[in-house]
Amino acid sequence: MNLLHDHDHSAAALNARGCTLCEQSQFDQALDSFDQALALDNTYCTAWNNRANALCGLNRQADALAAYDRAVALNPQYHQAWFNRGKLLADMGAYGNAIESYNRAIGLAADPIYLHAKADIWVKKQLIATV
Repeated sequence: MNLLHDHDHSAAALNARGCTLCEQSQFDQALDSFDQALALDNTYCTAWNNRANALCGLNRQADALAAYDRAVALNPQYHQAWFNRGKLLADMGAYGNAIESYNRAIGLAADPIYLHAKADIWVKKQLIATV
């Protein structure tokens, strides 16, 4: 299946192709698309965030965290990347760091999903502290 016209190799088009591939759980191919997008524009914070999402799909947590870090370094106002970073840190069991990332996301956009995720992590952190 051709997800892009052969002549459309812009960073935005490659990023969109990667997102489509991620939705189809084709994480290796998605990663290739995000890498191509970033080769054209290494300041494209959305592509860094999406690259991290693909890396999460490949269970490459350390690489994913580095990509989320790059996304938020490029755009500290990027609440979705802060949220995704928090979610990854929570999955890694780094609950304190996850809460910090969720707080950044919530400070930028008080999305109910962000608030719920933070509450879940707070409960997990409290349960671990009592064991």
